[in-house]
Amino acid sequence: MAQILDGKTLRDEIEKDLKSKIQNLKTKPKLVIIQIGDVAESNTYIGQKVKFGEKIGAIVTHKKLPEDIPEHELIEQIQLANEDKNVNGIIVQLPIPQSVNKEKIIDTISPEKDVDGQTAISIKSLVDGLPTFIPATTKGVLTLLGKNKIELSGKHAVVVGRSTLVGKPTALALLNRDATVTIAHAKTQNLQEITKSADILIVAVGKPKMITRDFVSENQVVVDVGINVINGKLIGDVDFDEVSKIVAAISPVPGGVGPMTVASLFQNLMDAYKRQEN
Repeated sequence: MAQILDGKTLRDEIEKDLKSKIQNLKTKPKLVIIQIGDVAESNTYIGQKVKFGEKIGAIVTHKKLPEDIPEHELIEQIQLANEDKNVNGIIVQLPIPQSVNKEKIIDTISPEKDVDGQTAISIKSLVDGLPTFIPATTKGVLTLLGKNKIELSGKHAVVVGRSTLVGKPTALALLNRDATVTIAHAKTQNLQEITKSADILIVAVGKPKMITRDFVSENQVVVDVGINVINGKLIGDVDFDEVSKIVAAISPVPGGVGPMTVASLFQNLMDAYKRQEN
């Protein structure tokens, strides 16, 4: 049986560490979450962030704006948070309505408060290998691998999925840590051959149980970023029952990358707080 890359236990360790640090601060780190519209999935994710923030003693303000809010009013709301010296981090919860320009909205966030690493400046810094806020899911993947002493330098990492939220930033972050990186996607040919050749396989496509035993080989590390809800149950992109019998290590769904994403966001918030205080 494969080693389980346990995100829940690691999240609890991060929670404890952040809580002890925040207890000693005169002012508390503050995160503003801006939500446009009422997507059920977003409500769940925001609820998790608010709950985690409360546990560690951070301040989390949730601004829920109407779906039909004019773009200029949305930008004004972000600018208010940018200018507020008590606010250390800002995130715009995705997805947002198609009626507004996503890139324009995200790029309104001040780079020093971009704790989810989504602005063009943050992404360029990631491309250039410069210090920056790494997107929370990517940071969670890296921490999960690092804490389990999984070496990245010189390894062949295959990332299945090329989204701007997970696939691309994860590939860049691995490249910055001296891995040799292959990105696979919907148009990739010989996918099984490519995934089997990986030392580290990271899957983020949103297709339940897409990666079966035929896509993996022995001694691999498999990180499942997929979150799919089937009949009320959370299921990953990897067929855990099959694949865990073959590979060396695997992250479960739920309980792997998911818990790490929220914890990583608040690690970024703490970093933003320190930089702004200095």
